[in-house]
Amino acid sequence: MKLQLGLILGATLLLASCAKEEKKVAPTKPNVIVILSDDQGTLDLNSYGSTDLSTPNLGRLAASGVRFTQFYAVAPVCSPSRAGLLTGRYNYNAGLYGNVDIPAHDPEGKSGMPTEQITMAELFKPAGYRTASIGKWHLGHTPEQLPNGQGFDYFFGHQRGCIDNYSHYFFWSGPNLHDLYQNEKEIYRPGEFFGDLMVEEVKEFTQPSADPFFIYWAINMPHYPYQGRPSWLEHYKDLPSPRKEYAAFISTLDELVGNVLDHLEETGQLDNTIIVFQSDHGHSTEERAYFGGGNAGPFNGAKFSMLEGGIRVPAIISWPGGDLPKGEVRNQWAGSVDWFPTLADLAEVEMPNAADMDGISLRDVIYDNAPSGHDVMHWVTGNPEVTTNSWAVRKGPWKLLGNPRDPAKKLTFSEEDELYLVNLSQDSTESKNLKLEYPEVTAELLLLHEDWLKGVLDSKSK
Repeated sequence: MKLQLGLILGATLLLASCAKEEKKVAPTKPNVIVILSDDQGTLDLNSYGSTDLSTPNLGRLAASGVRFTQFYAVAPVCSPSRAGLLTGRYNYNAGLYGNVDIPAHDPEGKSGMPTEQITMAELFKPAGYRTASIGKWHLGHTPEQLPNGQGFDYFFGHQRGCIDNYSHYFFWSGPNLHDLYQNEKEIYRPGEFFGDLMVEEVKEFTQPSADPFFIYWAINMPHYPYQGRPSWLEHYKDLPSPRKEYAAFISTLDELVGNVLDHLEETGQLDNTIIVFQSDHGHSTEERAYFGGGNAGPFNGAKFSMLEGGIRVPAIISWPGGDLPKGEVRNQWAGSVDWFPTLADLAEVEMPNAADMDGISLRDVIYDNAPSGHDVMHWVTGNPEVTTNSWAVRKGPWKLLGNPRDPAKKLTFSEEDELYLVNLSQDSTESKNLKLEYPEVTAELLLLHEDWLKGVLDSKSK
């Protein structure tokens, strides 16, 4: 009898211990991962119609969630796009006009994102989330501008715009710089593939815990230098260059995402994790990118351009345990400024700066296919004192571009195209300037842009 009682007591204690352990690793709030790819073409995923690429893991996200067809990056270049995503504000409102300079050219950090900006990390951290930035930063180099100064408990990655994925050097106009950091400490992993290092870091940070996690995973792919896995280069050997080099890097990116999805599934966390994926802007046509490789489909433009191919990006949200629609498509226009309020809404986290948001919650769009909540969107990059900056404003189907350019060189512009009006519902390729046919619409959108820009700059000068 004593033996039986002992066995029963032991089993009871074991079950209680397991229950405590189970409780310990089941956070009440959802985990959140925001994945940002780098220089990815508008249609370069199987779920967006690509037939010459292999992206099954990002296809898993699309199948388990919702993808957008009219989703816009904040800017067609890296730093301001990232600032907008992390703050939910247009890049001018977030205090970042263009790409951040390297420290040698900007020792005081004037080109970085101001530390007073509230990032997603600073949204989630007060709600009990562990926060990490893994991958590419490119938002500033002074201590207060680096991830640990912007609300992230942990940082692993490179501070500047791109690195060689094996030596981890930033190769640009000299001096070339080693660029791999753990928090603010420079570390060395020569010869180890940066993609694999990122996956190891994400897996380590997402070990089951009683506290939920927020990860901003800024994957530096397919940004040049194109360094896809040898197996994928072999897979695409029959594609022409530079598509094959670009494709190998896209599929490598997809494989890394799959590694993390598998880990979350194996550890029982996938259902309770909201995952957002998007590109920071369109594909690159720069010399270092072999002058191309990406695909914007029918859209004109690329990285650096306010045309659709420069700012319209793939975007997906998945939350298997959150009853999100599965495998559905949303054609409403939305943008990366919307993720901040959307994630706060879905995770039921209080926004400390709701009045400062340019973005809106997409909950009703995602769940109920409601109309877009946007009436107007703005884009502009470059020094605000320069009158030849590229900019754009959209109202409904109408879009007015200022000083347009097409790095992909499909469209050419004359001086008469300094103001360039298009109707996206009639022609999403933006092939014809409708300025002379619709002067009243041109005047209305120009006034919208000028009033908005004046309001932003006036608020900065106070």
